[in-house]
Formats: sequence, structure tokens, C-alpha cells
Amino acid sequence: PSPSRPRHRHEGPRAEMTVLAPAWSPTSSLVVLLLLLLLLLLSPGLQASPYDCYFDYSPVSSTFSGPISELTEYLIKDYPVTLASNLQDEKHCKALWSLFLAQGWMERLKTVAGSKMQKLLEKVNTEIYFVTSCAFQPLPRCLRLVQTNISHLLQDTFTQLLTLRSCIGKDCKNFSRCLEVQCQPAQTHPESQQSSCLSLLSAGINYSSTLLPPRSPGALGATELSQPPSPQLLLLLLLPVALVLPAAAWCLLWVGVALPKHCA
Repeated sequence: PSPSRPRHRHEGPRAEMTVLAPAWSPTSSLVVLLLLLLLLLLSPGLQASPYDCYFDYSPVSSTFSGPISELTEYLIKDYPVTLASNLQDEKHCKALWSLFLAQGWMERLKTVAGSKMQKLLEKVNTEIYFVTSCAFQPLPRCLRLVQTNISHLLQDTFTQLLTLRSCIGKDCKNFSRCLEVQCQPAQTHPESQQSSCLSLLSAGINYSSTLLPPRSPGALGATELSQPPSPQLLLLLLLPVALVLPAAAWCLLWVGVALPKHCA
């Protein structure tokens, strides 16, 4: 057998591992956090644009009276709905607000109406559907909704469309100032307060005049409109995420760097 070769050991200095410090620092984390909050505040979903309710053409058709008349004639009886009684008399905004409320009623009535009435309701809804392109804010608590019949709602819808037809898309295009539904200033007098208190007591404290009518077969299953979440609520929900993510990334980076150093 051939003689075994002697093994040589390298006795030189041990190579030292150079650990680079992480480029991520608390200062950069704070900068990223501020940038995320700034993007949230400037995002289109949280900030109203001047063109959120802009019409460079007239969305009111010249034949809108036809579907309204057809539905009115088809009605066997007047179903109870609501109308706003204290909208601020703001030029052109009041008509837009009334159509916005009427469009909500058309959507709710379609869900419980028969097939024939559904088609008629859809025709009227098509005539006023343009209001959904406006990002209206949630309805104010001061808004007073009084119960009336659907024939009165259709008559009011006809009047508001007639009011807007002469202006919208022509002399008045930008309706962004109308995104917040406004109420008339409340008038408080001792006599009116006393009479309202007596009427509430006699009616068993019935607040149905200020709310949407309850679900019932006579009302075609009308339900209350659901309010979209406010931008402030969305910002509060996203804020913890914006705070946790940079901190978690910073901790993981430090752990990833410190672990090889410890093992070495």
C-alpha cells in the first residue's frame, strides 16, 4: 500500500465575517410612514374632486315625462313613500338632492314590485340615474322626511327634472358644491316647541315622520338606505396597518442580520 500523504493544516489567521449594518433605520421608517399617510389623505377615495359631480352634457332626456306618466297611470293605489320637507333652497342643488332621494326609492321599490311594475320603475329610474355619478355625502340628521304617496313623489320628480333640464350641462355644469345635502335652518319658537311636544306625547313618541317608513307590504318593502363609510373611518382603519408594517419590516431586517453574526 502506498504511504499516506501527510495532512497539512492551515495555521493562518481566521477570516472574520464582516456584518453590514442594515440600511433601514427608525428615521427612514418614520419617513415611509409619513409618506403612506400622505398618500392616504390624497387618494381619490378620501378627497372630493371638483369633478365628482360634473356634467358637460345634459343628462335629462327630452322624453322623461313619458315613463313618469306611464307609471302614474299604472298605479292601482298610492303606496306610501317619503319626501324631504326641509331641504335648503339652494339654487339647482335642491333639485339634485330631491332626485337623489327619489332614485333611492326607485331602487328599493324595484326589489319588491311585480314584474310589470319593475319595468315601469326601471324606466323612471333610468331617467334619474345620472345622480348616482355624484359622490353625495351621508344624509344629515337634520333632514326631515315626511310620509307621502308615490304619486306625489313622481310629481315632484317631474318638477325637479324640468327645473334641471333648462340648466344642467349648459349654464351650470359643476355641481360639486351640492355633494353635501343641506337642511333649512331650524326655527324654534316656544309655541312650536310646546305643540310638537304635545303631538309627540299624543302619538306615543312616534318618530316615523323623520325616518324612512318601515318595511310593510303596503309600502312595497321600503327599507332604510345604508350609509357608506366615511373617509375618516377608512383612514382610522388603515392607520394601524401603516404603523405596524414598517415596524415589522424593520424588526425582521435586524433579526435577519443579527442571526448570522450570532451563529458565526
